[in-house]
Amino acid sequence: MDNRAGEMQVFLRVVESGSFSDAARQMRMTPSTVSKLIARIETRLGVRLLERSTRRLALTAEGRVYYQRSQSLLSELEEIERDLSHGASSIRGTVRITCSVGFGIVAVEPLLPAFWKEYPNIVIDLSLSDEIVDLYLERTDVAFRVGQLPSSGLMARKLGTAPRKIVGSPGYLGRHGTPDSIEELAQHSFLGLNFRRTVPGMPDRGLAGPLQANNGETLRRMALAGMGLARIGEFHVREDLREGRLVEVLSDAAAGDGEDVHALFLGGERMPHRVRALLDFMTPRLRAFLDAPA
Repeated sequence: MDNRAGEMQVFLRVVESGSFSDAARQMRMTPSTVSKLIARIETRLGVRLLERSTRRLALTAEGRVYYQRSQSLLSELEEIERDLSHGASSIRGTVRITCSVGFGIVAVEPLLPAFWKEYPNIVIDLSLSDEIVDLYLERTDVAFRVGQLPSSGLMARKLGTAPRKIVGSPGYLGRHGTPDSIEELAQHSFLGLNFRRTVPGMPDRGLAGPLQANNGETLRRMALAGMGLARIGEFHVREDLREGRLVEVLSDAAAGDGEDVHALFLGGERMPHRVRALLDFMTPRLRAFLDAPA
């Protein structure tokens, strides 16, 4: 009997657990059985789906496509059976989201209460991190990312552009003066990111300061504490600028300095209803947030 749905479930479990042995234990099968099932799928398709090494498994390009389509098909099957068996059309399930720390705090989190009013049966699994995660291997449905997108097979919706500003506290500027040119930044304490995002005319390299961090929210807090100047996304410091807790410097020099913001996700027409509901709810609201005047 053809049991391709069962084979797909095994393949998804291997990818999500990261090993044949873990998948076998979770599905109460032997590792050799799991290995044979994956080999059978690859033989039938005539392509290699997984690259195997002693340290980890990695999806091939074909494996990513098979994973994505299998996940969508099985999710759709579950939703059909659930809707028919319960006689209800309510959308339910878990949507796993990853998002940069600052954007998650100021843009995504405030939208969740309204989202739950509309979709009370959807659970949000939210992880805030400025590290780039693999949506396939980390079992993530949606990623809100700030910055240049690497080439991938993921679907993307552009949400807008986040301008970057150079800011400092009134106390810091009172003690050290306000720079009048990019060159004068070298005379200041500069709070920087430990991953580089440079644009022409706005060098981060060579600027010294007491801190390098992997997220903009930490830079914001240290700038508020008067520890130096920071080049940071406007959405991090929008309220601080309005309330005068931080002051923008070199606004003319920083004009045009910004990064695009996207929603990345798996699937397309076959994506689970719960994921589509999340994207359709968040997209216009996040676009409005990014378009709001500073």
